[in-house]
Amino acid sequence: MSGLILDNLHKSFGPEKVLDGVSLSVEQGQLAVLLGPSGCGKSTILRLVAGLEEPDSGGISIHGQDLAGLAPKERDVAMVFQNYALYPHLDAFGNLAFPLRMAHQPKEEIKRKVDEAAELLGIQKLLYKKPGQLSGGQRQRVAIGRAIVRQPRLFLFDEPLSNLDAQLRGEMRLELAALHRKLGATMVYVTHDQTEALTLGQVIAVLHQGRVQQVGGPQEIYQRPVNRFVAGFLGFPPMNFFKGEIEDGRFVCPEPAFSLSVSEMTPGPAVLGLRPEELTPVEGSLRGRLELVERVGGQSVLHLRDGQARFTATAPADFSAETGAKITLDPAKARHHLFRNDLRIN
Repeated sequence: MSGLILDNLHKSFGPEKVLDGVSLSVEQGQLAVLLGPSGCGKSTILRLVAGLEEPDSGGISIHGQDLAGLAPKERDVAMVFQNYALYPHLDAFGNLAFPLRMAHQPKEEIKRKVDEAAELLGIQKLLYKKPGQLSGGQRQRVAIGRAIVRQPRLFLFDEPLSNLDAQLRGEMRLELAALHRKLGATMVYVTHDQTEALTLGQVIAVLHQGRVQQVGGPQEIYQRPVNRFVAGFLGFPPMNFFKGEIEDGRFVCPEPAFSLSVSEMTPGPAVLGLRPEELTPVEGSLRGRLELVERVGGQSVLHLRDGQARFTATAPADFSAETGAKITLDPAKARHHLFRNDLRIN
């Protein structure tokens, strides 16, 4: 059963077109991630679903119910914002209880639901502290708890971890994944962080310039991107792109000069994508001079150049070579991503 359906959504703000025919189906109980750069329309989609904005055209339904004409409070969705949006004069208990009090629920029921949410999030000892006394991670847990107590049919998360430091973001990603498993709720999560998307998303929708580029599971999106935008947006370091020609079953690149066998395809111009993590220093046909070694945790990122062409490869953390050293790589050992007119052709 579909938890959320977006049907050909269009939205403009003045002359600026923000959404251009967005369609997406999220199954009930699924955690879906909307991934893309700033300005691609991710947060606008959440605001349309929540009823904070109205689409110019197109439809939105939750559990089969058309949301057209429904006020935000009638949609039974809960939204968690990037900036926490807690009431500073209320303690954590008061913030958690606020939506229940607004719904005029009995005191005993409010306390029960608040206690359950606090236990689920591990914030029982924080209930009588005000937001100013809490860390960023603790405030975000309270904001999530305020959504949980409502027991909505849909959770919306608008870049909820972007204000946290890197270590805390990693911890909160794990907690959110565990929370989804416990609740079994339908969730839509917006982020520009590919690590968050690949870690959390059961299904990922990649957006660019107001359009859905690709929808699929994390491995599918990463291993078989449908176009150059998706291929270049996912992955760190970003995918290398080499311009060349397909001739007699081979891809031939003039700079850096190399060729390799490819499956039978129509001859003509093409672009070959190779991920840096699949290119490591070995004997091969791809050569470059080392410009920089970037130490990134457990690996080294090699920045290479051949003529005007720059590309990257990876090596173990203890890799050592002088700047200007000749490095050879074997592109045949890497997974090939071939594009023509920016679309995948293999």
